Amino acid sequence: QVQLVESGGGLVQAGGSLRLSCAASGRTFSTYGMGWFRQAPGKERDFVAFISSSGDTTYYVDSVKGRFTISRDNAKNTVYLQMNSLKPEDTAVYYCAARSVVATTFDYWGQGTQVTVSS
Repeated sequence: QVQLVESGGGLVQAGGSLRLSCAASGRTFSTYGMGWFRQAPGKERDFVAFISSSGDTTYYVDSVKGRFTISRDNAKNTVYLQMNSLKPEDTAVYYCAARSVVATTFDYWGQGTQVTVSS
């Protein structure tokens, strides 16, 4: 069982930056691939970024490439999402999720943190 708690959301002006954190419980954090997703009002939850269990591999949705960076610190059981050059269309609730190496879907989800970008 893995419990995930996001933090770091807030209100920021367009062009600004935020860093989201996702703290995980449990001793097996380093065996999980981690992802960030977001859900804007009235829309489905969408993939944003993924990092492998070792941190060697990352993937991003095209709309955030070059602006967002996903990273992890396995010693701290934490995954981060550094968001730069934020745009109003980045406004959403951001969720982190964990996927075990044998799974094809994400097994565990956090409660989400709100990010609002004003124009």
